[in-house]
Amino acid sequence: MKTKLALLALISAILASCGTSDNDSQKYILQICTGGWNNRNYTTQQIIDRLDKVTGMIPVEKVIIGWNLEPGPYREIGEYLHSKDIKMILWLPVFSEIGHIEDAEQSVDIWGEKTESFNLQEGEDFTFYCPSSQKNLDAVRNIFLKHFSQCGFDGVFLDKIRTASYVAGQSGVLSCGCERCMQIYSGKGVDTDALKANPEQEMDRFLEAKASIVSASVRELENWFHSRGMEVGLDLFAPELSSVVGQDYTALSEKADFVKPMMYRKTEAPAGIGFEIRAFDPAFDSENLTEDYLCRELEKAAELSKCPVYPGIEINYREDIARTSPEYIKESLRAVHKAKLPGVVLAWDIMLAPDSHLEAIAAMD
Repeated sequence: MKTKLALLALISAILASCGTSDNDSQKYILQICTGGWNNRNYTTQQIIDRLDKVTGMIPVEKVIIGWNLEPGPYREIGEYLHSKDIKMILWLPVFSEIGHIEDAEQSVDIWGEKTESFNLQEGEDFTFYCPSSQKNLDAVRNIFLKHFSQCGFDGVFLDKIRTASYVAGQSGVLSCGCERCMQIYSGKGVDTDALKANPEQEMDRFLEAKASIVSASVRELENWFHSRGMEVGLDLFAPELSSVVGQDYTALSEKADFVKPMMYRKTEAPAGIGFEIRAFDPAFDSENLTEDYLCRELEKAAELSKCPVYPGIEINYREDIARTSPEYIKESLRAVHKAKLPGVVLAWDIMLAPDSHLEAIAAMD
């Protein structure tokens, strides 16, 4: 009898190690772009119908959705998601977009000039605002309280927690350079006169100081949302690019519930890895962004982070800026599996995901 019980225990252990438990399956977070503050992309029913189809194909843990201001759709979508035990997370920009609906202090470069904007689409123009400004942090809180606090969100996903990149030229990277930020840099050992005269001479110290400003402000918002009983996720650049825009993975992730590195290898727009690299190295070939490259970056993100890492992979297809394919999706998911990460964010708009992409994911799960 003892031998039989021991054999059954051994079989159970083997089955558990083979991943038969539901808890071992890949977890997915969906993103839905409802539109900018004032332009709405989809009806409520269109979103619910799409969610119904996707959740019937793959296991969904959370849905990141925003940032159109109309509250009604979120309430209905939240009821639907909560009935399926899925969390609804507000997609909320922080250091960009806020100036459209709140008075905010725009970023300037170290010479006092406003940084350039990149216009992607209506409601998203990548105009950046000062990360050290309490006025700007108050604007973010005000936006949430005025427009989203009664919608039933379980958490927030803080986007645009950075400064401009080389897409806005060198002056974009050398921001914010307002008097307040320059004083902070100086206090952290940056020779601001030398920085203005020869930026490369002080670049490393400057980037470290800039990241400390971004981290402190994000931490303040994280604490505020946590005090309201909400979880907090963060949108981050790929590790290779993060320091340029003031993102310190370790510092930012200390208070976060999860981070999402934007591992966009097919995106020809801000945060797309090849797009961002070519802004300062026009000769860069996106063919270098292989599965091995992705694995290395994911392992680095996991090593640097103090919370779970859910990499963002483009699930949507857009002829103009995101020519993804089922093969690309499968390759990306293989890399996530190799890096032993808990899940994936299917970015940045599940509404634009071809069925073939979803079928490729379901086949691998």
